[in-house]
Amino acid sequence: MLRIGLIGAGTNTRARHIPGLLAVSGVTLAAVCNRRPESTAAVANEFNIPRTFERWQDLVACPDIDAIVIGTWPYLHAPITLAALDAGKHVLTEARMCMNVAEAHQMLAASRTHRGLVCQIVPSPFGLSGDAFIRQLLAQGYLGEWREVSVVHRNSALADPAAPLHWRQDAAFSGVNMLTLGILHETLSRWLPQPNRVLAHTHAFIPQRGGVPVGTPDSVQALVEYPNGSRGVYQLSGVCPHGQEMAARLYGSAGVLTYDFLTDNITGTHGPLSIPADLRGGWKVEADFVASIREGKPVTRTTFEAGLDYMKFTEAVATSAAEGRAVALPFDPNGR
Repeated sequence: MLRIGLIGAGTNTRARHIPGLLAVSGVTLAAVCNRRPESTAAVANEFNIPRTFERWQDLVACPDIDAIVIGTWPYLHAPITLAALDAGKHVLTEARMCMNVAEAHQMLAASRTHRGLVCQIVPSPFGLSGDAFIRQLLAQGYLGEWREVSVVHRNSALADPAAPLHWRQDAAFSGVNMLTLGILHETLSRWLPQPNRVLAHTHAFIPQRGGVPVGTPDSVQALVEYPNGSRGVYQLSGVCPHGQEMAARLYGSAGVLTYDFLTDNITGTHGPLSIPADLRGGWKVEADFVASIREGKPVTRTTFEAGLDYMKFTEAVATSAAEGRAVALPFDPNGR
């Protein structure tokens, strides 16, 4: 029996992680700790979790817990991960990996110190269905010489100026993370190499919420350059009530591929492409986590190394926008 402790049981944990874990034979949810005692009790009652804790530190120290699932906001991902590894527990942490590059380095170093423990980040869900198919097309040279990529996400999540400040807009909770920049960059990184240079602009069209200044932008644009000379552009906005979309387009000398992340539809040079049944992927994060613990299967979605990569990109975008200059990648906040 694999005994799981939950720290932070919000929407994603309830919708995905808890059902996913309970679907795996021999897994039990042994304990839970939420931000408030009343919400902790509610989760425990809803899912028949026998033990509750008021402090996450006490749950991590509990000797009869084998693995920790972290569903908190990013500001706690690094502290809980480091404590859990020191306590000899496997870790599955929610995305985004952490607050910044410095914390990502700490988490990666700790994971390498505790090589007998599984360390996994919840992956970007976008593109999972067609991931293997896209990689096959690229390997077969569908695009020819790859030249450009466009990543677009426009929605209305932050369009209402009367809405209260969301935790994602509070830098004390979210760090350098902004909109879906990191999560979409993670998806693109499955198909393309890391860029080596970025120039970015960000803006807050609604600079205050309830009289409180927002700490992260609601509009992000980033131009990137890749080692082979290819170019890319990221255009993200949370204040677009109309014209909403979420897609990546890859352009080459011989073709083009468009992945619509809202519908999981792929369009090629001459029209729609069907994902072959044997290549269609999907969400199996929790089962993969358990398999890595029980069978020693390597973590693929998502490793701490991959998390460090997207944190470097995210912080580079934030630094470029703040300082008004292009920033080289891989990003090092200490300038080494």
